[in-house]
Amino acid sequence: MIGFWRGLWLIAAIELRQRVRGVAWYVLLGVFVLLLLIVTVLLAITFGLTAQASGASANAGAPIFSTIIYFVLLLGTLVAPALSGNAINGDRESGTLATTQVTLISTGQLVLGKFLAAWLTSLAFLGVAVPFLLVAQILGGVAGATIGVSLLVLAVELGVVSAIGVGLSGIIRRPLFSVVVTYLIVAALSVGTLIAFTLGGVVLQHRIVVPAASYDDGSGTCQTQASYSTTAPGFDRVWWILAANPYVVLADAVPTHDEDSSVTDDLFGLIKLGVRSAQLPVDPKSYVYDDCGSTKPYTSPTPHEIIDRTVPSWFVGLLLQLALAAALLLGAGRLTRAPSGRLAAGSRIA
Repeated sequence: MIGFWRGLWLIAAIELRQRVRGVAWYVLLGVFVLLLLIVTVLLAITFGLTAQASGASANAGAPIFSTIIYFVLLLGTLVAPALSGNAINGDRESGTLATTQVTLISTGQLVLGKFLAAWLTSLAFLGVAVPFLLVAQILGGVAGATIGVSLLVLAVELGVVSAIGVGLSGIIRRPLFSVVVTYLIVAALSVGTLIAFTLGGVVLQHRIVVPAASYDDGSGTCQTQASYSTTAPGFDRVWWILAANPYVVLADAVPTHDEDSSVTDDLFGLIKLGVRSAQLPVDPKSYVYDDCGSTKPYTSPTPHEIIDRTVPSWFVGLLLQLALAAALLLGAGRLTRAPSGRLAAGSRIA
């Protein structure tokens, strides 16, 4: 067997050469650049006009930067399954997998090499987005920690999706089926967790008792409203479901702004604040509407207070994603190993 890293890179290099030979790959990158250009120009105009109307200094870099990062993540999760979901079983269908397996390349080098190629291919979208990220940085408002953490987490998320696709391509024999299953898993992590969170909060409702308060009956006379019971969604019981969502992982991992800055001046802060707010239990006082001032008015916590009271969950979600990706790659290596003691019916050998 040749050196492990040499053999791994050999497989990855072959995969990359095959991908860049097609015109479709460059067309896809061109369309992506065009979409990024449109989004960046529109956001720059929008936030520039807003800052001019309010008399504040231009600070459009933060929302533009976060939007571009999420745009890359969205397109990466849409394209990566198609590029990686048939990496192994596609070669089996074309009859080239057995040819590779009779060489000095090991099964581990084969699987990991294809994963590396798929990951580097998805990172190409991040590479072409760098000029637009630089524009956001020039416009100001983007902290260095935000740039570093968001880029690192984004690269890891693209690697997770690529690993899921390559792993399933080695476990499932049919290329089309493995691509579809990859899309389903990505959809389950992205959209499925959001649906489960919403339904879980509706089903697991809280029964709360709203305190008594006074109200104006319309004639200037205060009337007493007795306490009553009602229900409220129990999102604080199911907030953990969102931990595995790639978009939530990215937002929750990005550091919070300083105390003198707004938490919600970009998409990272908006999503982070929404997820952290779901951790807080329902306060019955928030349902009190007092016209007469007989009770102490309810004061909702500030965004920074909400984040300080709650716990981060991004590392748990990321560990779950990495565990899933690693398990699928190990399964692919086991089922791709040659010689195989048993093959599924209809499997092509050479």
